[in-house]
This record gives sequence, C-alpha cells and structure tokens, in this order.
Amino acid sequence: MDLHIIILVCALLMMVYGSVSRLCDNYFVTGPMIFAFIGIALSHSVDDYLGLASHTDVIKFIAEITLIIVLFIDASEIKHKKPSPGTPKVPLRLLAIGLPLTAIAGIAFGFIIFESLSIATIALVAFMLTPTDAALGQPLIKSEELPEHIKQNISVESGLNDGLILPPIIICIAVLSGEIGNSSDTTWAMFIATQLILGPIVGASVGWLGGRFVEHAVHKKWMAPLYQSICALALPLLAYSGAEMVEGNGFIAAFVCGYFFGVRDHGVRIKVQQFGEAEGQQLTLFVFLLFGFVMVPIASEYWDLKALGYAILSLTIVRMIPVFLSLLGTKLSWREQVIYAWFGPRGIASILYLLMFISMLGFEGHQYPVGVIVLTVLLSIVLHGVSALPIVKWYERYASRH
Repeated sequence: MDLHIIILVCALLMMVYGSVSRLCDNYFVTGPMIFAFIGIALSHSVDDYLGLASHTDVIKFIAEITLIIVLFIDASEIKHKKPSPGTPKVPLRLLAIGLPLTAIAGIAFGFIIFESLSIATIALVAFMLTPTDAALGQPLIKSEELPEHIKQNISVESGLNDGLILPPIIICIAVLSGEIGNSSDTTWAMFIATQLILGPIVGASVGWLGGRFVEHAVHKKWMAPLYQSICALALPLLAYSGAEMVEGNGFIAAFVCGYFFGVRDHGVRIKVQQFGEAEGQQLTLFVFLLFGFVMVPIASEYWDLKALGYAILSLTIVRMIPVFLSLLGTKLSWREQVIYAWFGPRGIASILYLLMFISMLGFEGHQYPVGVIVLTVLLSIVLHGVSALPIVKWYERYASRH
C-alpha cells in the first residue's frame, strides 16, 4: 500500500472521528485507540503493508515533529503560579526519584523474565518504556473537573521525562553497537552534561526572546494573525534544532521553550496554543495510525507470555510503586497519588525512541525487544485510554463530597 493512500485514509478518519469526537469521549473511546486499531485492521486487509525497515526514517521524522509540538504546547499551557507553603513539588519528585526508580525496576524485572537477552538490551527496553505520554489520556488532561495542579503536574512530568531518559538510551545503543568501547568515560559524561544543560538554555532563550519578539511585532501591527499562529510550529522547531546543533537535548529544549514562551498578550497566546493543539493532535493521530498499520503486525510475531507479563508489569508495578515511593512524606491524598501512579501511559516518546533504535541498529536480531515495546505501547493505548474518563469521574465524586 502506498504511503499516499495511508495519508488519504488518515485524513478521512480525522474528518469522521472529529465529527463524533465528543460522543466518543463519553463512551471511553479515545482518538489514539481508534486510529491504532484501524491501522491494525488495514494491515490485515492488504498483502503489501508498509515494511518497517524501509519506512523507519519517514515515521521517525513524523513522530519527532509530533513530539516537539506537543511538548511545546503542553508547557505553554502551564500556569506559572508559585506553590502555596508546604505544597510538595510533585513533578520534581516524580522526575528525580520516580523516574530513576521506574527505570531500575524495569531493568530488574527484565533481568528476571528475559534470561536470553543481554543486560544492555534489557536496560534499553526499560529506558524506552520509562517516559510517559499525557496525549493518551486527553479526557483526563482536558477535564474541567480535575484540579488544575494535578493536570499541570502530569504535563510537566510527561514533558520533561522524554528528554531526561534519552542520554541513557543513547548509551545503551552505543553499547549494543560496540561504539562505547571507542570513547572514554569523560566523553560520555560530557555528552550527558551537554544534553541536560545546553538543551534547557537554548529552549529558554528561544522561548522568551522569540515570544517577546512576536508580541512586539503584534503590538506594532507588523505581524498578521495567521503568522502569530504559525509560531506554534516555528518556535519549538527552532529550539529543537538549535539545541541539537550544540549537542543539547532538543526535546527538553522544545518543552522549556514552551514553558518560557515570552508572550503575555492573552490573545496571542490563545492563537498560538489553539493552532499548536490542532496540529499536534492531527500528527498524534497519524502516528498512532502508522503504529497500528506498520509496527504492530511486524512485532506481533514475537509476542509471547513473557512479553505480555513484562508489558503488564511495566504499566503497573514498575510504574506505580516508584511513584508511591517518590511521594512519601507529602500531604497528598491517596486518591491523588493513585492518579499520578496509574497515569503513566507509554506513547509517542517510546515509539520515537524505538524507531531511532531500529534506524541505528536495524530490526534483524532485535525483533523480540521491539515486540515487547510495541506490545506495551498497544496495551497502554487501550488501558489508559479507557480508564482516563472513569478516573476523572471517580475523583469528581470524591471532590464533591469534600
């Protein structure tokens, strides 16, 4: 099947799904679920579905652009409010404690379950399944009933953990390719430092200076409304590319760019955010359609009970226990802690890193770990998509009583 036909199908699906999207939300059905499963159905209806190896770069490019826009928009919507005295810094705890503990737990369970895989491969699988994706539970993130601080904490965590986990993923890929032996420990330490320092610096600079420039141009009546909206694409791409050019982390740069977006004019911010949300949602659905059409049918050949067991553990114990541990000593209610612990969907970031891994090392010889990652993401699309609205209703009932 030609790639243009896939684009045609995706465009038609967006029109149809968009017309009933509000109804779907009321019945626990999300866009990623629909597009992924229609992609799977299409792959079984044709004999010449897209080959993963020959189209990896195309899908990887689309996934990169999608993640960049989503990170920027999510960060730009975070309200910069000072926390009240005694309020725990939840995102910091989730990233500084929960993130490494989740990766360690994933490696530990992988070591027990997958005896035939090398420790580097097991670590790579665990790292790729560590970052979360708030896009898989939009009914929760966009809910009016859920407190704003919970949604912000989830957005900040999912926005930053994508970039923070990238350095260890690169190191594991280097180990598997044999490249690690050709570089000193100092070189890798410098690589990680530049990724985590230069990325935020570039992102903050582009976000603040770019935003101030846009606002100045608008107030001087130099910039047309159309081009105000296009900044939702231009600025995060500028931050990402600039960070990558100086060996910083582009995804962290895109998120920080949105956080420091220097536009105070409410009208301009609304234009940028609405355009970015629309484009990000379209690309997100397209990625999940390709995921179901291309990756699931190829990876499903390597699914077994061990892969299923690890996928379930990754979405439950591996994620939830570290989150509970990271929130020890806080004054958060147990219900709020459950939301943070359960709502750790695996989505576009895991798909992107998997595509990067395949493009660098190839699919042959790595079919089984690819199968494990794809199965975990597929289960996450279903479980987190179906549970997002019930979680909101559950918390709403609790809040109404208190």
